[in-house]
Parts: sequence; structure tokens; C-alpha cells
Amino acid sequence: MIDARCSCGAVALSLPGPSSLVAACHCLECQRRTGAPFGVGAFYPVEVVTVSGTPKEYVRAAASGSRVRFYFCRDCGSTVYWKADNLPAMIAVAVGAIADPNYPAPVRSVFEQSKHAWVEIAGAEQFQQSSAPKKSS
Repeated sequence: MIDARCSCGAVALSLPGPSSLVAACHCLECQRRTGAPFGVGAFYPVEVVTVSGTPKEYVRAAASGSRVRFYFCRDCGSTVYWKADNLPAMIAVAVGAIADPNYPAPVRSVFEQSKHAWVEIAGAEQFQQSSAPKKSS
């Protein structure tokens, strides 16, 4: 088992192990949310993640037109995880909340249209926008 938590420990997640889907996101919203040039999330099926604590939810529109729900600690403000309405079976966990320098590197790099020129995510599949499957009309 792997634990992810906020800075103060009030919100924590229990994870079954490393995820095979880790993505770096360079969208401007993730840059603002993290205070860094990109955010990194490890994606897990919702049913394998256990959440403890009472996070606060922040909802924003996604580039897809859907919504993304971010969950952060009410005390220290750390974003710990998020859910996209268009991916209801998945939960994304902030890799920084896992705090393991040996955690797997991103396999996808998304929203590279707004990536800082000096950032390089070696070996990752690159997408100018989202890598989420498009909804058919």
C-alpha cells in the first residue's frame, strides 16, 4: 500500500501501489493550482482508493466543457486529489502528495501547448491538448 497526504496529514489516501497511468499537465489552470510549471497526477480506479479526512472541493470548467473537482485540505491548502466528470471511474492523485522520489515518471504529457519551453518530460507520450478520449456526438 502507498499513502498520499496533504502537508499537515488531515487528508490522506490509501492506494494499492504505483499507477501505470501518470500524467504531467501543463495547462494554465494546473500551473495556477500548483504554483509550478505543471501538475502531475497518478490515475487510479475510484474503487481502489480510500480517502480519510474531510477535504474541501473546488469545481472548475475543464477544456472539454465538462467539470473537474479538486479536493484539498481545509487546514494546509494542499491539493491531494481530483476527479474529472468525464472520467467518473477514475481518481487522480497528486504525485507530490505521495512524496516518493521513486514513484513512476509520467507516461503522458498533456496540454503541451502551454508548456514552459525549458520543461522536458522525457519518454512521455506528448499531447498538445488533452489525451482524454473525445466524446462522440
